[in-house]
Amino acid sequence: MNQTEVIAQLQTVFDDVFLEPVTLTPVLTAKEVPEWDSLMHISLLVSVEKAFAIRFRVGEVEQTRNVGEFADLIVKRMQER
Repeated sequence: MNQTEVIAQLQTVFDDVFLEPVTLTPVLTAKEVPEWDSLMHISLLVSVEKAFAIRFRVGEVEQTRNVGEFADLIVKRMQER
């Protein structure tokens, strides 16, 4: 799976988690989504871990700057399974 495929699957997760529609692009950041606060972030991470059957390591998600880097991290975690 590559970044583009992960972002397409992430769109479904975002659609389930967020009340307002969010159109994902590789350069989208959390700051650009008004509803994306710390509680929403936790819900999103739990949903992503379930959807992709992966687990994030402590602190690694915070190092990503945008959806593209987050998708790359998901690809990396999936390859380690």
